[in-house]
Amino acid sequence: MNDETFLNERVDVVAVFGEGLNPCRPIRFRRPNGREIEVSEIGLRHPSTQGKRMVHVFDVTDGGADYRLEFDSERLTWHLKMESDHYE
Repeated sequence: MNDETFLNERVDVVAVFGEGLNPCRPIRFRRPNGREIEVSEIGLRHPSTQGKRMVHVFDVTDGGADYRLEFDSERLTWHLKMESDHYE
């Protein structure tokens, strides 16, 4: 079972923008405490509306934990919404 922590941290993200099926791909992000996380895999990616704004949701992992990142395409900001530890 996963231990989920729900957050609302503004984070700095390094992302690659390109073409094709995945036009935006986060590759690294830094949390407010200075900790940097390297994204090793992207799981689901889907758009969502929050009021009138379009938010792009990315479920990512660094291999040790899962994270949910949200990109607000109107405000051009990233937020870390959830962290979940892996248990084997």
